[in-house]
Amino acid sequence: MIKVFVSSAIIILTGTIAGTWLAIILAQPDDQFARCRTGAVAGGTAQIGGPFELLNSDGQLVTDDDIVLEPTLIYFGYTFCPDVCPLDTVRNAEAIDLLAQKGISATPVFISIDPERDTPEIVGDFAQNIHKKMIGLTGTPEQVKVVSQAFKAYFKAHQTNDDAFYLVDHSTFSYLILPEYGFVEYFKRNLSPEIVAETTACFIEHT
Repeated sequence: MIKVFVSSAIIILTGTIAGTWLAIILAQPDDQFARCRTGAVAGGTAQIGGPFELLNSDGQLVTDDDIVLEPTLIYFGYTFCPDVCPLDTVRNAEAIDLLAQKGISATPVFISIDPERDTPEIVGDFAQNIHKKMIGLTGTPEQVKVVSQAFKAYFKAHQTNDDAFYLVDHSTFSYLILPEYGFVEYFKRNLSPEIVAETTACFIEHT
């Protein structure tokens, strides 16, 4: 019997690292999105995100220009994740549906931080099972490292030679990306689909 759990130590470690990278300061008054934010990323939103190359579910190389064609919610996780990733991606999918009810089209994206097990086909199936619009992306270890570092997304695999069911510690933020603006906001996992959708709509309305 395989016993899986997320220890409090992992949560504390992830929170500490993510908190360091994504420290919150008061929004600047000249920020066009100021009324949509609860704060801003220290150093500015330009510190997070950027160009990337990954593999889609067909094994084709795609870039951020191919993926971010409309408001996009990006989440970093892995398909073998026992609990956190399914809950977070479903939350994002529900937010996408709430936005659709408002007449706003947005795309959910799932980027695997476990390229050793997450093939393009596996990631694609995972994404489609969550939401028909969700795009699943993976890549080589180096490609995954580059995009995770760009978004300040932490992960560490507890992998051994004889363990096919290893866990991966990872941060759990969802990133809102807008075409022509790039990264504009992140969402913690404790936020409801309604809050994610309302906040996302606010950003879109102020573009």
